[in-house]
Amino acid sequence: MLSGKTALITGASRGIGKGIAELFAKNGCNIAFTFASSVEKAKAFEAELMSQYGIKAIGYQSNAADFAESEALAAQVLADFGKVDVLINNAGITRDTLLMRMTEEQWDAVINTNLKSAFNLTKAFLRHFLGNKSGSIINMTSVVGVMGNAGQANYAASKAGMIGFTKSVAKEVGSRGIRCNSVAPGFIETEMTAELDEQVKKSWAETIPLKRAGSTDDVANACLFLASDLSTYVTGQTLSVCGGMLM
Repeated sequence: MLSGKTALITGASRGIGKGIAELFAKNGCNIAFTFASSVEKAKAFEAELMSQYGIKAIGYQSNAADFAESEALAAQVLADFGKVDVLINNAGITRDTLLMRMTEEQWDAVINTNLKSAFNLTKAFLRHFLGNKSGSIINMTSVVGVMGNAGQANYAASKAGMIGFTKSVAKEVGSRGIRCNSVAPGFIETEMTAELDEQVKKSWAETIPLKRAGSTDDVANACLFLASDLSTYVTGQTLSVCGGMLM
């Protein structure tokens, strides 16, 4: 479905980002991805993608929350791959605590990593997309950005901001053939949730209409749809992958 295309996925060395990279590679897409710290882990993932799927893959150690680093990253990716067809703004962190206890540093860290990073990378690649008169931008938001959640004021604000950002970009660049959508995962099984108590995970699942947590494949499939030519008339939308948590 993505043969001959190139995607840049931020924060793709684990979790949802890694799942997206694997599915895209399986569908013939060349993969550029960013990672925060583990060079050895990123190099292993590069090799795995190339050997298993026969595509080109390069990992870049880059801080998406830094404007200058994002500009440099875009230039390097375009030099290495020649083009980018899909940008997935997936980098994200949590610094959960009640607002009364939240520090300015905890607020700023989450807003910068989760929301400013989407501005940085989208702006960095926008001229390229405009020149090609095509491109699919996919922003990773969350059901928490719609519902809110106690102890996550910073995270919820960043993800709600991502939805507004998505709709605004879609209106600005739609006439040039560029699409911008967001995906809102619900409770997804990742390395982070694996550390939770099994009883806690079971009780959460009981509140979901489909009675189970989602998988990284569930989110990756939604991104595959939005990146592919199956969604050429879809823009400015938020696709919830949440088992019915949002209705």
